[in-house]
Amino acid sequence: MTDDLIIRRAGDCGRITLNRPKALNALNQDMVDGMISALLDWREDASVKAVVVDGAGEKGFCAGGDIRMLAESGKAGDGRAWRFWRDEYRLNTLIQEYPKPYIALIDGITMGGGVGVSVHGDFRVAGDKTTFAMPETGIGFHPDVGGAYFLPRLAGEIGTWMGLTGARLKAADCILTGVATHYVPSDQQGALIEALEGSALDNDGEQIEALLDRFGGDAGASDLALTRGLINIAFAGDELSAIAARLQSAGDAWSHRQLQVLASKSPTACQVTLAALRRGADLSFRDVMIQDLRVSMRFLADGSDFYEGVRAVIMDKDNAPRWAEPVHDTSGWFAPLADDQEMSFLAQ
Repeated sequence: MTDDLIIRRAGDCGRITLNRPKALNALNQDMVDGMISALLDWREDASVKAVVVDGAGEKGFCAGGDIRMLAESGKAGDGRAWRFWRDEYRLNTLIQEYPKPYIALIDGITMGGGVGVSVHGDFRVAGDKTTFAMPETGIGFHPDVGGAYFLPRLAGEIGTWMGLTGARLKAADCILTGVATHYVPSDQQGALIEALEGSALDNDGEQIEALLDRFGGDAGASDLALTRGLINIAFAGDELSAIAARLQSAGDAWSHRQLQVLASKSPTACQVTLAALRRGADLSFRDVMIQDLRVSMRFLADGSDFYEGVRAVIMDKDNAPRWAEPVHDTSGWFAPLADDQEMSFLAQ
């Protein structure tokens, strides 16, 4: 246990609580290291049947990563950003490949790094407070932590819309898209945790499914049921200009709003994100992690928009970024890094 991460055993469960509520449980290096260590230990421990992860406080499961540190490290060239991303992506891969049920209770703000430690697990349990998003283009960055893997695999072009606009999903939207596997009302999530900790669990997840059904409820109707047809038409293809043109010509209020949202994002980040999503649709998870590290490092080296986005949103908070002219050839952003900078994975 550290101040920012609470790790313990409870019955058959390995339990992790992200414990930075004042920072909406945003991940830092110590938290990433601690999660990796715990998951590796429990992977080899036959008495641990499942892992349950939640966030402290009333507002956030996990709102992302330590963006300020990443920008400061990029400017200083001190290697902290590279290490954080490499280890974060190792953690994402460990979760995606984990041999035991992994249950993330995403009842609260779940964005960026919080998506990476939840969406790749077996069970993603939304609640009434869930707000799920990948808002990185708004700070001149890309939806990393495996965004280029799971977003293209959502139905139609919902993932493209989410990745480009940073759209926020509530619980019902998460259920409709498959981002969440289950809905449990917020006032029942504590009881669910107690039941998971107090039950004799098996390795195939059947008892977990039964408990999730027992405490579950109706998340209600999703607005995406009304707009997904518009999303699929507008956000198809490989060209941002064509997406913008379709939104412009659609003429409805929803499309006009999406056009305004896109205009507020970093043009370079949107170009790179669209290319990353299209590439990621055909890549394995590990290959997406390799791609993520390459692209993230390029944003430090070549992406002035990242520093400007962090200034406008995180530091000065004027929410008035002055974006650079967009890049049009994004191929260099996906090129290999130096050998000692390339992504490497944990031992199986």
